[in-house]
Amino acid sequence: METISWQDFEQVDLRVGTIVTAEVFPEARRPAYILHVDFGTDIGVLKSSAQITDLYQPEGLVGQQVIGVVNFPPKQIGPIQSQCLIAGFPHADGSVVLIQPERPVENGLKLA
Repeated sequence: METISWQDFEQVDLRVGTIVTAEVFPEARRPAYILHVDFGTDIGVLKSSAQITDLYQPEGLVGQQVIGVVNFPPKQIGPIQSQCLIAGFPHADGSVVLIQPERPVENGLKLA
């Protein structure tokens, strides 16, 4: 495992946000949802393509808080531009478990 400096870690802007909409992303090559996540007043609502269809349904995602990297450059994924990366842990079978705060916190808080 390669180590990084504390300064490297500080460059990754991990924030908590609340999923406000989740819909099937029919144009995705691999099954995915389009998520709109509210990261608070300073950042706003960002869009993300998330391959989390094995363990989650769109209607169950709305209102859930998640952790996202908000300072990656936008990435074109088919017809949408993904503006953040929603973090999760992949199982060996490829399914992904979302990283979520243990209790509700204010949208936009930075991981410390």
